[in-house]
Amino acid sequence: MIAALYVQPRGCYQGVDGVDPWDERRDARQYAGPHPVVAHPPCARWGNYWFGSPSGTKRYQLGDDGGCFSAALSAVRQWGGVLEHPANSKAWAHHGIPAPPFGGGWIEAPGGWTCCVEQGHYGHMARKPTWLYCSGPRPEDLAMGPSAPPRRPGDSPRRGMLERLSKNQRAATPSEFRDVLLSIARRERR
Repeated sequence: MIAALYVQPRGCYQGVDGVDPWDERRDARQYAGPHPVVAHPPCARWGNYWFGSPSGTKRYQLGDDGGCFSAALSAVRQWGGVLEHPANSKAWAHHGIPAPPFGGGWIEAPGGWTCCVEQGHYGHMARKPTWLYCSGPRPEDLAMGPSAPPRRPGDSPRRGMLERLSKNQRAATPSEFRDVLLSIARRERR
């Protein structure tokens, strides 16, 4: 069994054999084991617009996610598994995890390993660079480096596919990438 934390109620982890999905209603911060996890903690307060929309009136504090990232990191370190967040997440530095190289390859991190992978290698409609953190032994290498997702006429290097997708399309985890994350979590039973 794998616990999938911070997942969408109708997302790709629902109905998968051997997966216990924890959506917002279940509050993944309360996960107390004993299974390895695949964690997708909210990223809004850790990204480039952590403070809120440039045109909005509400302002936020960096990392103000209600403790979700910290809880996810603790779950991975305690029960095994993998955590994913967008590339350049400020949560990495805040929690003492070194930024992985964009060219690919796992590097050592406190209590585990980290790498950068583009979800475009695994079925996402955009390149979507993503940082992974996992505990335990070094995982096998993934498809690393730049991916080449389909581009539409009129896309430019400055405004590509990711910017053209809806919020839900951007956030969605492709089933092929989900399977990679599940295999990383299954490789070690704590």
